[in-house]
Amino acid sequence: MTLSGQPRTDGSAAAGAEDEAPEERFERELAAACAEHRRRPDFFVVGHAKCGTTALYGMLEQHPQIYMSAVKEPRFLSRALDEPLDCERARSLHGPGKRPQTLEAYLALFADALPQQSAGEASPQYIRSQSAPRRIAALCPDARIVAIFREPVSFLRSLHLQLLEAGIETEPDFAAALALEPERRNGRHIPRDCVEPDRLLYSEHVRYTLQLRRFHERFGRERVLALIYDDFRSDNHATVAEVFRFLGVEDSFQIRAADANPTVRVRSPRAHDLVHGAALGDGPILQGVKRVLKATTPARLRRRAVREISRKLVDREPGPADPALVLELQRRFKDEVVAASEYLDRDLVSLWGYDALARPSDPAGA
Repeated sequence: MTLSGQPRTDGSAAAGAEDEAPEERFERELAAACAEHRRRPDFFVVGHAKCGTTALYGMLEQHPQIYMSAVKEPRFLSRALDEPLDCERARSLHGPGKRPQTLEAYLALFADALPQQSAGEASPQYIRSQSAPRRIAALCPDARIVAIFREPVSFLRSLHLQLLEAGIETEPDFAAALALEPERRNGRHIPRDCVEPDRLLYSEHVRYTLQLRRFHERFGRERVLALIYDDFRSDNHATVAEVFRFLGVEDSFQIRAADANPTVRVRSPRAHDLVHGAALGDGPILQGVKRVLKATTPARLRRRAVREISRKLVDREPGPADPALVLELQRRFKDEVVAASEYLDRDLVSLWGYDALARPSDPAGA
């Protein structure tokens, strides 16, 4: 069996593949699917999270000339090749186990797309992945890429709250969570139930120029559309019309505006941890409770109960940010904002309020 879950059919290829690295083998399988002319995605919304990707997904799927994957975040092309194909803990944290685990299952997400439709998916994880651009190019060399970027401090603050809500992060204080990054790079202070520890490296999320360059190197600038979150928030329809034109579909189609996945604030981190612990069955008592619940309650009802309790533990609007911390982080990330401004030829420095700050490398910013 191959890493994608498909049996080998070419004996010589199998013999020659013995010395292949897992990544090389996976990309070869993607290229083989491309050569077989299977129905594949035509475009990818690659992120970032907390930048409107879910809202954009909901608006794109309204267009009759667009077919969006029924699984909103397949994540298949950024998955770690050494992870188990079936991870109960990951399913518990990230949904009811619908994400594709094999190449066959991934391609099946697009099998119902009509020939005249542009098929796509939205996985915010791809923008941070070093391997996703290569894998997308192997499977879909002519793909179009849509990315959304947001002012770093507000983005990371929203991301921190989202990770708390999801149970990936356990440090409720934003500043303290940022300060843990050096330790977490070395594998320390990782929450016991965290299945995606790389997401806790907050500064890595805002390497905007590096992230864009990886996709430009594979697809060229003309096939990569970089959107700014501020534009999307201020005028949904104009931004989505721009995406429609980029994808080559009718741009005058009227869609309903959407605002999905609003930023939340966890009211009680301890209570929230207990809810997620109950969902995962952590600890001997909770594991026993979970066995009883599994035997007596349908999975759909169990998931609904956990969602309802979780909603009661979060505020839909976060509290005010610490001005001193915001200023410190703006100084820290100004070089990234300046680089992105120059790379995109867009004045993000003024748009995001970084024009009055000295760069961290400048004497005044020291």
